[in-house]
This record gives sequence, C-alpha cells and structure tokens, in this order.
Amino acid sequence: MKKLIHTAMIYSIAAIAAGVFYREFTKFDGYTGETVLRYIHVHLFALGMFLFLILALFCRQEHGLTETKIFKRFYVLYNISLPLMVCTMLTRGILQVQNADLTRAVDASVSGIAGISHILFTVSLFMLFKALMKDTP
Repeated sequence: MKKLIHTAMIYSIAAIAAGVFYREFTKFDGYTGETVLRYIHVHLFALGMFLFLILALFCRQEHGLTETKIFKRFYVLYNISLPLMVCTMLTRGILQVQNADLTRAVDASVSGIAGISHILFTVSLFMLFKALMKDTP
C-alpha cells in the first residue's frame, strides 16, 4: 500500500510542476492560444495521483491485490505508458507554443509515439481490471 501512496505522491508533484510549467512557459512566450500543455496537469492528477490513491484505499480491504503477478505487470506498464503519454503531450505542447514548423515526418513521429503510449496505457488498464476481477470472489 505504501508503494501506491508514494506513486500517487510522485504523480501529484509532477502534476503541480506541469501546471506551473504551463502557466509560466506560455506567459514567458506571450502565447495566448490553445495548447496541449494545459491538459498535462489534469492527466497527471486524474490518471496518476487519483488512480493510485483509490487503489491504495481499495488495497486496505484486499491486501493480496498488489502481490498478484498481473497487478505487478499492470503497475510497471502503467508507469511506463502514462509518463510516455505525458512526454508526448509536453513535446507537442512546446512545439505548439514555439510555433515550430514541423516536417511531416516529425509530426507523424510525435503522433505515433502518442498512439503507442495510449495503446500501452489501454493494455495496462485491462490488466488492472483483470487483477481486480481475479481478486474478488
């Protein structure tokens, strides 16, 4: 359970940092348009901090959940895919604020990595559901 709470704390710190970065980076650059940077803060809070806090509360009742093989795999894959997703959002947002002229290859690469991170994220969520269903009677 401590591991889940520590993970939630790390995501909350990252969410706060992302919110500050968004505000200061766009203000420094004088950018007033829409950017992906504004959503990183919410993604990290909701998909990072809140999920792991809820899991920690759930594990108070179901102590064996975190010890199952499928949950351990979920934990690793989730904590690879969510930061990868956030990094692609950060990259896309910085490029938007800087009004970078991207080649089709670079634009497709960023979109491709974002797509891969979403696929991995979805797989990890299915692993979580499987772990939860396996643990319940």
